[in-house]
Amino acid sequence: MLDINEIREYLPHRYPMLLVDRVVELTEGESISAYKNMSINETVFQGHFPDHPVFPGVLIIEAMAQAAGILGFKTMGKKPADGSIYYFVGIDKVRFRRPVVPGDRLDLTAAIVSERRGIWKFDCTAKVDGEAVCDAIILCADR
Repeated sequence: MLDINEIREYLPHRYPMLLVDRVVELTEGESISAYKNMSINETVFQGHFPDHPVFPGVLIIEAMAQAAGILGFKTMGKKPADGSIYYFVGIDKVRFRRPVVPGDRLDLTAAIVSERRGIWKFDCTAKVDGEAVCDAIILCADR
């Protein structure tokens, strides 16, 4: 398990763009399970939408990519402090199933599908209460 301080060692993101609160399980070279708690205090809810707050789909994808990034960094034995950066370079087969709202816990999973020449492919899913809200294939590049 990684707490927020350890997560900050593996992701260069900071508030308000750090979208992983905790890693609950990680098997290097295989998969990761993490989560993001949705609080009404999230900056994005002030404008999306004030009377009907919904977490934007693009940020759900970003949260999945960040979880995948942690898995990739841990698998490679690298950190951003070592001069390595992990870029989000592609996405395929995205499906949104239901809105994510304040009070939800967004559970994030990513599994390594492949790695070739520094391009990593991850099978990612986001769930709330065990129900899928988004799934996608995410590609990241180590540079």
